[in-house]
Amino acid sequence: MTLPHRLRVPAPSAPPLTGHLPFADTPGVPGAPDPIEVTSRWLTRGGRLWFPVSGEFHYSRCPAGEWEEELLKMKAGGVTAVASYVIWIHHEEAEGRVRFDGNLDLRRFAELCARHGLDFVPRIGPWVHAEVRGGGLPDWLLARPCTPRTDDPAYLESVRHWYAAVAEQLRGLDRAHGGPVVAIQIENELYDQPGHLLTLKRMAQELGLSAPLWTSTAWGGVQLPPDELFPLYGGYPEAFWTEADCGWPDTCRKHFFFTHHRDDEGIGADLRPTSARGADPAALVDRFPWATCELGGGMAVAYHRRPRVDAADIGALALTKIGSGSVWQGYYMFHGGTNPAGEQTTLQESHATGYPNDLPVLTYDFQAPLGEYGQYRPSYHELRLQHLLLADFGHRIAVMESVLPERVPTGQHDRDTLRWAVRGDDSSGFLFVTNHQPHEPLPDHPEITFTVELPGTAAPLTLPSTPVTVPSGAYFCWPLRLDVAGLRLDWATAQPVCTVDDEGRTVLVLAATDGITPELALDTGTFASVSTPSGDIAQLGDRTLVTGLRPGTDALVEVDTVDGGRVGLLMLDATTARTLYRGVAWGAERLVLCADGVVFDEVADEVRVHGSSPELSFAVLPSPGRAPVVAGGDVHATEDGVFTRYTVPAGHGAEVTDGPDVTVAQVTRLRPAGPAPEPVTGVMGRASAPADKYFETTAAEYRVDVPEDLPEGTLLRVHWTGDVARAYVGDTLVADQFHAGRVWDIGLDRLPAGAPRAEGLRLRVLPRHADARVYVPEGAGDGAVAAVERAEWITVRSWSVGAG
Repeated sequence: MTLPHRLRVPAPSAPPLTGHLPFADTPGVPGAPDPIEVTSRWLTRGGRLWFPVSGEFHYSRCPAGEWEEELLKMKAGGVTAVASYVIWIHHEEAEGRVRFDGNLDLRRFAELCARHGLDFVPRIGPWVHAEVRGGGLPDWLLARPCTPRTDDPAYLESVRHWYAAVAEQLRGLDRAHGGPVVAIQIENELYDQPGHLLTLKRMAQELGLSAPLWTSTAWGGVQLPPDELFPLYGGYPEAFWTEADCGWPDTCRKHFFFTHHRDDEGIGADLRPTSARGADPAALVDRFPWATCELGGGMAVAYHRRPRVDAADIGALALTKIGSGSVWQGYYMFHGGTNPAGEQTTLQESHATGYPNDLPVLTYDFQAPLGEYGQYRPSYHELRLQHLLLADFGHRIAVMESVLPERVPTGQHDRDTLRWAVRGDDSSGFLFVTNHQPHEPLPDHPEITFTVELPGTAAPLTLPSTPVTVPSGAYFCWPLRLDVAGLRLDWATAQPVCTVDDEGRTVLVLAATDGITPELALDTGTFASVSTPSGDIAQLGDRTLVTGLRPGTDALVEVDTVDGGRVGLLMLDATTARTLYRGVAWGAERLVLCADGVVFDEVADEVRVHGSSPELSFAVLPSPGRAPVVAGGDVHATEDGVFTRYTVPAGHGAEVTDGPDVTVAQVTRLRPAGPAPEPVTGVMGRASAPADKYFETTAAEYRVDVPEDLPEGTLLRVHWTGDVARAYVGDTLVADQFHAGRVWDIGLDRLPAGAPRAEGLRLRVLPRHADARVYVPEGAGDGAVAAVERAEWITVRSWSVGAG
């Protein structure tokens, strides 16, 4: 028997509170023509509903020469605001010597954001956590007779100097002067000191820091000064900060259910008492919209716990938050990084500094959508698909309240009840389904239809016309009564992606879900004619059904609307949809299909493609009047459905030397591993990383020869087993990783210039002791054997594509 899946969207609630918060942009100021306002349910910008997408990228963990291209990658991924911790210990490791040069040039980073139309959110601490030594507080400060993170005058005196330095760097970059700073975060994860938070905000303002939004993390039963700081939430699919043997934490499991509970009691729980729990404070829920700053774009690894996060984990969690009511998607991390080499100490969180977790010395890759060296990960493409949806329809979704169905899961271990929700208003909405979670797969759900009652419509929608099976692992969003340039799409069993103008025709791109046959239901009264390249057209009451479409680049349903408009509904298959980009290219907004990474540099008026394929291939809609130009390459144009595909054969046009995309690295074992170091425990009884001395005496050692002709952008990809691995050039540590079953990438461009080719790269690998209390993902191996199995050089090519 098929159980009903019904939901009734209530009549719109009372209008949101407005003007009740002291967050003010400056209307009418030439530099801020689009003033930002906050209501109790959503944000507006320039009078229009605004659905921000922010992503964390730590400038001080990335070489300054790479910032601009990496920011453009984030923008192409749908990020509209870049958030970054301003990490005190990185800037002032030695007291009185505050550095903002090189990789610490905060001002240049903010200016690059502005140059490319990205907002900037500095998270200025003073304590930031960020898995940094001392949480970002310098050693010299912690050695003083003061009480950090309180209103102790001795502490505040040092903080004032720090804030003054930050304020000077950001002077003139506020929105009143046309700058990119839309928000400033005070402190981080401080849950029980509202008075101190207010002191920090007032101090920052007095010193000249300015933004329309002042924010605070809000998890863990937070207490905030009333109406002074905008509470931002988070949620991760996995956690490194829990115990090695605790299994998948319930605080992570909850994020794969639709709920209106905002708090995540698990984030930072290793650094606060377990009594700091409770329901969302009503004062925050009733007066602020649901916004996030730390949705897990990945997860770090600690020595004792090394979770693996897959692309579907990140994509499903993010989509579930939209369906639950989020109006601001903020990710931590969106771009991984590398800890700088400290002048006095290493700068990672560790047991040696009194913290509960031992982190790698250098790597802060975080399994992020963009990796430590800018690698594109599958999660980047999963999230970009959602961000394209928000860019076109976020202003509609933001005003829609989240509604849960009549039948909801009975608890966090209910795997049998389908998880779904609707965000709707008086007459339209979006239906969200999540049938994925990590570790414990959810079952197929056969014979599914949904019945949704919208208050402004005479009859409920029941969709699809024929029941479908929701496959295990699927997660998606379907439109309900969506207006597309005058055509009403009553439903589609496919996810809206974005629109583009194609010579006066509005094309809506939809992404099919693997395992679910696409169906389009059109309101017959809103169109004059409809044609489809495949499938069937049938009448169902006052709706016209298009069924049997074969998703692909040619699956364009063409519609003439009753008011004389032209609409196209393009149904892409799930794989192709994840290669879709949208941006301004060659003088117009276009869609680009490309299996590699694409950035749109409007300042330079060019498109750049990054990838390891020796052949350049991309498809464009609408096609430019003249074929794009690739320096040194002959561009061939062919039809690819409604797109025009351009290819440049291997060996032409790339900005790097020619050659295969993967070549075997020459690896020589110099010595085998000795016995695994005896397990040691540190804070909270958790396993500690092996001491440095073991890498000199016990580790297996390998030499990797570095050829002279390797091009810029090359990665060394190491396949290895063991416990901990470190890479050295001479005596300098240049990379490290804790083993969790993943490959280990090392960026050639980050190594000391010239030295690796002369000296070679040395890899040292320790085995893991059988008694070490360490969690590694299933299938990662036990780590008892320390070995480099193989390594290869990955050539990352870059093509510049200009206007024809």
